[in-house]
Amino acid sequence: MIGPPVSENIFAITKSAGRKSVYHFTRAKNLSSIAHFDSLWSSHRILPDSNGERRLATKEVCIGPFELKVNPHLRIPANLMEEDCTVEQFRAFLDRHVFFWPTRQDCLKMLTTYQRREPSEHFAILELEASPLLMAHWKSVRLSKYDSGSSPRFPKNCNYRKSPAMFVPLADFGRKTNNSIPVKPSEIKEILIENETSSITHFLRALYCDHPEDIPSEWLGLSKSIRQFPFNNGDQP
Repeated sequence: MIGPPVSENIFAITKSAGRKSVYHFTRAKNLSSIAHFDSLWSSHRILPDSNGERRLATKEVCIGPFELKVNPHLRIPANLMEEDCTVEQFRAFLDRHVFFWPTRQDCLKMLTTYQRREPSEHFAILELEASPLLMAHWKSVRLSKYDSGSSPRFPKNCNYRKSPAMFVPLADFGRKTNNSIPVKPSEIKEILIENETSSITHFLRALYCDHPEDIPSEWLGLSKSIRQFPFNNGDQP
């Protein structure tokens, strides 16, 4: 049963007009699998033998008739880690979660970065209704103040250290305070859900993808061009 602290936290996190949705960035080739299983899986769920070692390239995995692509890890310097946590331990923790961006602008940065790195790849963004998604998965939700999986542009000036302690459980949001965790909604940079996010179709508000052949038939009515994504409220360029 969801208690008052969780309900209050979800209301606070999703109160702003710009935080009514959360966004999941993926490769368009993964959409058929996501739609078939109606779930988003962590990379550890897809690659259970991985244990924190760095993936240097995109990994292709077959699950039944479906082929999934798992992103490589970005480099994290060892000097950014807390003393009691290695880079490998931290990666293993991250790999056990599904990642969401809490704002359109945060997700757009990831989209433009990957489009620049891999101009021939097809990408997609799932826009999900934030409040019911968090309600349904509240026990496994973690919140981050920083972009956890990458290195800051100026590592020497970084005023926090990476470890699982930089994530706060949804139930504790606003009740724990230190420099490394978010204490108000505007400070939330990432939303993580452990292992699996289920019943995706129930929460799906829009699917942004430019290639019709990649779009599952059951989501055609929700599909939009990814070129529309930077424009709030579906405004056209």
